[in-house]
Amino acid sequence: MNYKAGIVSLGCAKNQVDAEMLLYSLKERGFTIVNDPSKADAVIVNTCGFIDSAKQESIDEIIELGKLKREGTIKAIIVTGCLAERYQNDITKQLYEVDAAIGIGANGKIADVTLAALEGKKTELFPDKLNLPLSGGRIQSTPPYTAYLKVSEGCDNCCTYCAIPLIRGRFRSRPIEDVLEEAKELAAHGVVELNVIAQDTTRYGEDLYGKPQTARLLSELCKIDGFKWIRLLYCYPDRVTDELIDVIAREDKIVNYIDIPLQHCNGEILKNMNRRGNRQSLTALLNKIRDRIPDVIFRSTFITGFPGETEEQFEELAEFAGEIKFQRLGCFPYSIEEDTKAAEFPDQIDEETKQKRADIIMEHQQSIMAEYSESLIGTEVEVLVEGWDRIAECWFGRTYADAPEVDGCVFFTAEGKKPVIGDFVTVKVEDCMGIDPVGVMK
Repeated sequence: MNYKAGIVSLGCAKNQVDAEMLLYSLKERGFTIVNDPSKADAVIVNTCGFIDSAKQESIDEIIELGKLKREGTIKAIIVTGCLAERYQNDITKQLYEVDAAIGIGANGKIADVTLAALEGKKTELFPDKLNLPLSGGRIQSTPPYTAYLKVSEGCDNCCTYCAIPLIRGRFRSRPIEDVLEEAKELAAHGVVELNVIAQDTTRYGEDLYGKPQTARLLSELCKIDGFKWIRLLYCYPDRVTDELIDVIAREDKIVNYIDIPLQHCNGEILKNMNRRGNRQSLTALLNKIRDRIPDVIFRSTFITGFPGETEEQFEELAEFAGEIKFQRLGCFPYSIEEDTKAAEFPDQIDEETKQKRADIIMEHQQSIMAEYSESLIGTEVEVLVEGWDRIAECWFGRTYADAPEVDGCVFFTAEGKKPVIGDFVTVKVEDCMGIDPVGVMK
């Protein structure tokens, strides 16, 4: 029987790459892949289990699919990803809609598991997470002009608030030849924007070659014909070396955008997070990057309300954000994650205070992002065309300052011309709509 399979992938871009590999495995075994889960016989839910809100989103999705299963619209639900890896046998016990729950180490067996589920067999499979395939075919789920390239898996940083090492395992890199081969395939299929990702991209290659190879990898990626933009995401501040800064500054294909999740700036809080640095050292790093790459865009994330964070320490973080003026910033209240060291720390802070502190920083951040957009008025920017907005009745796309899915966009009119999605165009910025620039295509 020719079964149809669909997937719902939640969480980060790294999880999305896993989902693309799952789809490829299913297609290779004869499944027809459908975009609409309600049209599938079997639906794979590739879950996120990072923080409470992500876990709840995964659970809600499973429950909604369970309604379709009871109606007879779909036949089987298979749960994969971080939530399944983290809670294992609890998934099928607590979510009776689920026919199979497998850990990340069983991703290579997705076709067998799905066929068994469609035949009415329950499966719980949790082999060593290090069995997760790092390479293989993918069915690209992003628009054809942009893709993610995952260069390593797992994490050894062991921040006290984070469950990722427990879920994804130790840090392990892909050989550089393997990464470059996949990148060449993506370019050959029309990808013009390559987004390099990992739990810690700046550690790439350390386990295989004795020292990080991120700068070398980026240099080699720039030699591949087809890419216009190469973007580096998920950098760890301690490992942003002079060599890496020089490569970003030197290579035209590498966009002047660097994603450095800092989490905090207070030295004591960072130490309790099992991270290094303080406000002075982080400010020095960011200023050095700005000196070498004058039009660099910084993206970062902060955590407010970490155990023991005093009002003074929070004010230091807020002052730091205002001083650096990150063009892109997300701030999140600390989430207690079971089995992490920080969950056992004294002086846990109440939810209202954590959220209030995050809101204060993000409220101020809106004005910083608006200020950046207003600075573009009167200038011409290069835009990657992404589509037509029916509500705004104009086109939209992204500049180098906007990573896919997490940042904003530029809205523009074309005055009789019809831009091609996936092409680069020049837009003269004339105004702003909220924090998004608005302009006219030249």
